[in-house]
Amino acid sequence: QVQVVESGGGLVQPGGSLRLSCVVSGRSIRFGTVDWYRQVPGDQHELVASITMSGTTNYAQGVKGRFTISRDNAKNTVYLQMNSLKPEDTTVYYCSFVSYWGRGTSVTVSS
Repeated sequence: QVQVVESGGGLVQPGGSLRLSCVVSGRSIRFGTVDWYRQVPGDQHELVASITMSGTTNYAQGVKGRFTISRDNAKNTVYLQMNSLKPEDTTVYYCSFVSYWGRGTSVTVSS
C-alpha cells in the first residue's frame, strides 16, 4: 500500500523560508513523477512544482526562482524548499505520487 506523508509546514514571516518534505512508502519514487500542489480558492489544487523520474523539474510561474523541488531516492523523499515566502503562499500544500495523495501540510506566511 502506497502512503504519502507531508511535513514541514508552519508559520513563517514574509521573506522567510520553509522546507516541506514528502515521504513516500510502499513504492519507490524512482518510478514516477512527484508533484507538489497547493489548495487555492474554490477548493481547487494548483500545481506548484513537479520532479520527474529523470530529475526534470517544472514550476508554476508564481514560484519560479523562489521554490526548489528536489528528491532523495535513497530516502524515498521529495522536498520543496520555499524561499522568499509571501502572504499569498499561505495555504495547504499537498504531495502527490502517481495517483496517491497525502493529507497536506499547512503553511502560513504572516507577520
